[in-house]
Amino acid sequence: MFGAQLLQQAGAALQQGRLGEAESLCARVLQAAPHDAAAHYQMALVKTALQRTDDALTHYDAALAANPALAEAWNNRGSLLWNMGRLDEALESYDRTLLLMPGAPGPWQNRANLLTQMMRFTEAVGSFDRLLALSPGNAQAWARRGSALRWLRAYDAALASYDRALAIAPRDCITLNDRAIVLRDLGRIDEALECYDRIIAANPGYAEGLFNRATVRWVERARLGPAIADLEQAVAIDPDSPYAQGMLLHLKMYACDWRGFEAAVARLDDAVRAGQPAAEPFVYQGVSSSPADLLRCAATHAAHRYPPSPARFRARSHDRIRLGYVSGEFRAQATAYLMAEMYERHDRARFEIFAFDNGYDDGSPMRRRLEAAFAGKLTPIAGLSDGGAAEAIMAAEIDILVNLNGYFGDHRMGIFAQRPAPIQVNYLGFPGTLGADTIDYIIADETVIPPGEEKYYTEQVVRLPGSYQVNDAKREIAADIPAKADCGLPAGAFVFCNFNSCYKLTPGTFAEWMAILNAVPGSVLWLLENNPIATANLRREAEARGVAGERLVFAPMIALSSHLARLGLADLFLDCLPYNGHTTASDALWAGVPVLTRRGTAFAGRVAASLLKAVGLPELITETPEQYRALALSLARDPSNLQALKAKLAANRRTMPLFDAARFTRNIESAYARMMETFRQGAVPRGFRVD
Repeated sequence: MFGAQLLQQAGAALQQGRLGEAESLCARVLQAAPHDAAAHYQMALVKTALQRTDDALTHYDAALAANPALAEAWNNRGSLLWNMGRLDEALESYDRTLLLMPGAPGPWQNRANLLTQMMRFTEAVGSFDRLLALSPGNAQAWARRGSALRWLRAYDAALASYDRALAIAPRDCITLNDRAIVLRDLGRIDEALECYDRIIAANPGYAEGLFNRATVRWVERARLGPAIADLEQAVAIDPDSPYAQGMLLHLKMYACDWRGFEAAVARLDDAVRAGQPAAEPFVYQGVSSSPADLLRCAATHAAHRYPPSPARFRARSHDRIRLGYVSGEFRAQATAYLMAEMYERHDRARFEIFAFDNGYDDGSPMRRRLEAAFAGKLTPIAGLSDGGAAEAIMAAEIDILVNLNGYFGDHRMGIFAQRPAPIQVNYLGFPGTLGADTIDYIIADETVIPPGEEKYYTEQVVRLPGSYQVNDAKREIAADIPAKADCGLPAGAFVFCNFNSCYKLTPGTFAEWMAILNAVPGSVLWLLENNPIATANLRREAEARGVAGERLVFAPMIALSSHLARLGLADLFLDCLPYNGHTTASDALWAGVPVLTRRGTAFAGRVAASLLKAVGLPELITETPEQYRALALSLARDPSNLQALKAKLAANRRTMPLFDAARFTRNIESAYARMMETFRQGAVPRGFRVD
């Protein structure tokens, strides 16, 4: 009886925050009765409050050794293990709780939430169902069940679950926000926007809602101005709101609104260096020249969004290496324009190739060509959860899984986090490290990742000869070449061009271009027309630098073959930093237009140099702004020198490695074979060079 009274007093002291007193009282009981289950349980609660987790676990284990039927001890032990990051053990503890008290809602809720964190969403939904059978009025459980279903891409069921939650708690902003996300996933964009309007009207200070509405406004409706306004408001409310600073700067770059640019980049750099998820890696590449900072950004993002799961692959022995390509762009898009011929040229005697398509069939000739290249082994995965897609990849017994998106476009990094293949490779779509331990290799060359810079990559670096970038030598150039007047270009004018998206243009790059135009009277700069806001801002920026706005000529988006035909009207492609032209630069070279670049300090800023080396024009690679400007002026003022370069490019286009898809395919296949041999030998992945 005396011990029970002391434990009662200890419980009261614990509730009142008198932790030292509670600890002393429990110790007195344990001194007298060292195997008392209730005393060990009470002491475990006290040690947890004191944040002495190892001691707490010891006492939970002692309590349960003395009384294995102590259900609350199993439950609380599970929560302690969860907080310690020992998730599998925590789940076992919750399961022991439920064997003893299957009708208690609390353990079911704990189990469901833990399974959600473990990304075991199907099991989580089952636990939420058991919980809701016991507690149907639990709005939070309905909402979290909806989120688990959303991860499973069971969007209709997720929407129904959110609606049940909102019937109970109609003003819950988090649930409304999640419901809007599902409506967007279902393609019901107007309803999603209405839902965000409702959220923000009820809670104008909800930064996440503003961020998400901005994303939908921009991505789905191309409403750039309203999207920027939402992001500005979100950042004003919460400067540390995940990814908001980066997205705001990214959209302002799409608008070519460079007010406060340097200060915004500096803030972003500081946040990235502090390990904050301030910008998505793709966004950050547009402003960062630091490989170290780009690594930090990618690693933070990978840990925040795509934590690794236990490896799921089952190694098999095959006569041919099974290559799986994962992409959201198996259609008329830049990645496919580069890769198509390589797919066709893979050696079917040595390799079996599969496509896992996270995009859609756009009905284009390119889509039909890709389907023929994969010969019936193109699997749609856009409607599958990460787990479901991983199962499809494992069912195909893929040996080497190639990530063609990274963090760009319609990517599926969550699939790679589950490691459904024994070898996983980062290639082409994302020019930099993914910062994820589940990606073994990155395909590069000695220009984009010079020797000595491996420390900036979580992947092992594989260097191909020539350029890392594959090119399709079957890219059609339309026979109907327009006149300059048809494209708004003045007759007789020297035409500088750059056809990159606006987010690659920075004030520094633009200032260099304007200085060049000022020094070449009558010349024009031919740019891609992205949006009316950017067009107006660029013309205003030109005027501010002494260049008449009409000397900027904007080209609309058109079909690739027609674009390649009109590209030949340009005299010189002016590259940009910190993010070079990639496909745009190889398009220019394929169309016979020399590319003038300045070598950057990170992968994304060295791609044009890689292309120029591989096409035999290293003389167009400069190292400083002064060299860049001087060479641009020299070529613009010396037509014979420029024509000699164009003649050299025309001759090299068919003989140098850049557009030799057959040679490239052999090289990358050699890389794949070496990766496979390393795995079969049981060795850890190591970087290497293909000769």
